[in-house]
Amino acid sequence: MVKSPPRMVTAEDDDHPKEECGLFGIYGMVDAAALAALGLHALQHRGQEAAGIVAYDGEQFHSHRALGLVGDNFNSPDVMTRLVGDMAIGHVRYSTSGDTVIRNVQPLFADFKFGGLAIAHNGNLTNAYKIRHELVQRGCLFQSTSDTETIVHLIAISEYGRVVDRMTDALSQIEGAYSLVAITQKKLIGVRDPHGVRPLVLGRLGDAWILSSETCALDIIGAEFVRDVEPGEIVIIDDKGLRSIKPFSKKPNRFCIFEYIYFARPDSVMEGRNVYAVRKNIGAELARESHVEADMIVPVPDSGVPAAIGYAGESKIPFELGIIRNHYVGRTFIEPSDQIRHLGVRLKHNANASGIKGKRVVLVDDSIVRGTTSVKIVEMVRAAGAKEVHMRISSPPTMHSCFYGIDTPQQSELLAANYDLDAMAKHINVDTLAYISINGLYRALGEEGRSLEMPQYCDACFSGEYPIPLTDHEKDPAQHQLSLLDESK
Repeated sequence: MVKSPPRMVTAEDDDHPKEECGLFGIYGMVDAAALAALGLHALQHRGQEAAGIVAYDGEQFHSHRALGLVGDNFNSPDVMTRLVGDMAIGHVRYSTSGDTVIRNVQPLFADFKFGGLAIAHNGNLTNAYKIRHELVQRGCLFQSTSDTETIVHLIAISEYGRVVDRMTDALSQIEGAYSLVAITQKKLIGVRDPHGVRPLVLGRLGDAWILSSETCALDIIGAEFVRDVEPGEIVIIDDKGLRSIKPFSKKPNRFCIFEYIYFARPDSVMEGRNVYAVRKNIGAELARESHVEADMIVPVPDSGVPAAIGYAGESKIPFELGIIRNHYVGRTFIEPSDQIRHLGVRLKHNANASGIKGKRVVLVDDSIVRGTTSVKIVEMVRAAGAKEVHMRISSPPTMHSCFYGIDTPQQSELLAANYDLDAMAKHINVDTLAYISINGLYRALGEEGRSLEMPQYCDACFSGEYPIPLTDHEKDPAQHQLSLLDESK
């Protein structure tokens, strides 16, 4: 038996939900892969486990996929000179389905009878296990444990002729939340699921067209934002320009509300709203709902900063950087002993003791999942001499798991699913704890409140109301991870 190497210890026990994935596609630009790599740099926050790019030069496809960060894998002239062509797609990955191994790194590529196709996916399919089982029974051979490969096989067995019709046929059989980008020998294709849970935007750079998960990736290459790809829309870009079809039955829009709270970069625009401005609004609404007398508002950096600015502005309490973040911490080689795990958060965060001592502090963060990091942050602030510590969270309590492309723990591990507010405050060791209400969150987004009949967003992680069927999970909740298939057998 070969012993596995020790698990690498990250700089902190990161207790946030993990980002999904990031997509980038470009058509009609020389050195398309180089621009795709820049776009993926801007989307790195959406996935840090792996990155890949596939380019097409008019005759053949060129691919480079690797584990690790974009900058570590696409900074070599040897790599980039091989990725020739005027169209390319790229992907950064955080695995919500499938192991972190090279064969799961996207974009996936396959040769069909109509030619080659590369495809990349952000989101999660909720009937992938069911369909995979059916495809295996038909004789399909799977090379990965990623749910994206399910789409590839459905395209392969479709009886339609044109690639767009084959893709439409494949997608009509799946359930879940997804955005896709794909290239064939002639086309760049982008798709959003009928509910529009996951983001995808359309941009323009001269005569070139771009697809991206966020507008910040357009900014980095100097491209112009054109519009959001609409829910249920397929955009097809080729030498004739751009055309759009909407082949799926219309569904209520349910854009993921957590994009505004945490996932998207603050300089991005999502569904017409600037993310930074929304987060400030959330902080202001949080202050109106849960004001407490204090001497300073302190963000948990970096994700808590915009909400803390909004909270400070509304409460008229000074905003201070009471916690300083070290941005230059990667993984460590240290064996994961209990002592090192305990110190892990200090590698990334340190209390600014001279400003905190003797003060009543309001800590503002975007979410609490397991509560492990919150406990350590509060302990650090108290050790720095804070007189009182209050915690304010710019999202409602995370009480339910996400099955639509965000990696959240099982419900049994979610702090808010197992404790009431007073018990959570005691567990984290704060004087008071408050979350924004779900109606307050909707008000911060410009709504009057959350519609009980037809919620305007997907907020299942807070409400438990899942807008898309959970076919795999209804049979066996453990099967939502295809990686649980025992590959050693």
